[in-house]
Amino acid sequence: KFPSASLLNNLASPWNVIYPKTYLDKDPNYFKTNVMGSGPFKFKAYTRGATFEGVRNPDYFVKDRPYLDGYKFFISPETSVRAAAIRSGRAYIEFRDLPNAEVEAIKKQLGDKIVVQTTPMTGQFGIAINNAAKPFNDVRVRKAVTLGLDRYTAGKVLYGITGLKLVGGLMRPGSEWAMPEAELQKLPGFWTDAEKSRTEAKRLLAEAGYPNGLKVVLKNRNVKLPYQDFAVFAIQEWRRIGIEAENRPLETAAWFNDGQNTGNFELIIAPTVEFMDDPDQFLGRYVTGSTQNWGRYSDPRLDDLFSRQARTLEPAERQKLVNELQKVVLENAYYMPGLWWMRNVVHWAKVKNYVAQPSHYTNQKLQDVWLSED
Repeated sequence: KFPSASLLNNLASPWNVIYPKTYLDKDPNYFKTNVMGSGPFKFKAYTRGATFEGVRNPDYFVKDRPYLDGYKFFISPETSVRAAAIRSGRAYIEFRDLPNAEVEAIKKQLGDKIVVQTTPMTGQFGIAINNAAKPFNDVRVRKAVTLGLDRYTAGKVLYGITGLKLVGGLMRPGSEWAMPEAELQKLPGFWTDAEKSRTEAKRLLAEAGYPNGLKVVLKNRNVKLPYQDFAVFAIQEWRRIGIEAENRPLETAAWFNDGQNTGNFELIIAPTVEFMDDPDQFLGRYVTGSTQNWGRYSDPRLDDLFSRQARTLEPAERQKLVNELQKVVLENAYYMPGLWWMRNVVHWAKVKNYVAQPSHYTNQKLQDVWLSED
């Protein structure tokens, strides 16, 4: 037990649920297939991979809420399908994100019938490096891989089609926990001189025994936005330093299994997305034995720094520890952050009282949302 700097944040997590003990005593996995709660809506129906429906809870503890009689969510991993649902009026809001190209097309068609809320997102797309597998158990090879990605050009190229834009470390750029830009740019992969980075990457590969480069497999989730587009850009970049990478898309379950459960990969697209800007949430994945430590590395310095920052109540002191932890990860290329996401929430103007937040995990209760007449 210890005083936790993130106690209130952790208690507010949207992942926290409370089920009656009597149900869990009978079946510890009851919560996996049964919906319970005291929210503004009650469960109505679910069709796997297609729709989820809720109906107004007449016994909700907030008087006269919710305003809506119910809702129906349409589920699709395809960006074009979600965008088409907005354009046609089949859906009134897209909660996750639509890239700028789709947003502009929707605005051109529907004009002032559409509202777009843009916000930085508490998520970045990076690449997990299997530190336990050759050749990535060699820090020189890991550094070469991260040096080989020009993040500054990537942000310019990918933003319009994916929403990936901001260059940053392990905490969201612009947040109170972000590493100062001047410090970040001293670390491998974040130099502003791309040619200098590529030259150093080639030197490290040669020193590690790969003067002619190497071939690797980059595993990925078979979702286009932004998984596939980010992978394609990274593969093109690596080719310039002599690394030939095969993009191997997997179904979501197989991607999780290979990345998180078994470590069956060399490189794998592994975003870090949390519900808020909090060091406990974002940095716990870098400690020894974490289920989110896809890279299978262990560094006592990281374990110590994470433990100390979690207990440090004074913000300035905690910030120093958070920055130091980020430096250890990035200097050793244990993990390779790519770009931080920008979020476009597109909705019909008739949707009132919805405020987009930096996380698509939060503000989804819809307690205060209402629809105006056409």
